[in-house]
Amino acid sequence: MFILANFVSALAKVIDYGLTIYMWVIIARALISWVNPDPYNPIVQFLYRITEPVLTPIRRLIPIYKIGIDISPIIVIMIIFFLQNFLVISLLQLAHSLK
Repeated sequence: MFILANFVSALAKVIDYGLTIYMWVIIARALISWVNPDPYNPIVQFLYRITEPVLTPIRRLIPIYKIGIDISPIIVIMIIFFLQNFLVISLLQLAHSLK
């Protein structure tokens, strides 16, 4: 049973690292949007391609024109924090109980 516990623990850590990296990508995207970047820059294109699938549904729920500011990155970061504090910790507790 310890093999399953180690697998769940490793999975929780990989999810945690992935969520942390994605949070920093969202932050980089938000910071780059403040300086009017070159849309043909490969880094800017990468950041847009990797973040748009997550930010677009949030923007549909909370339209920008009503507020005047795009708060979708803040909402995504809060969702990431929730997942890190709920999903990852729950997986780690599950792994601990399997030992």
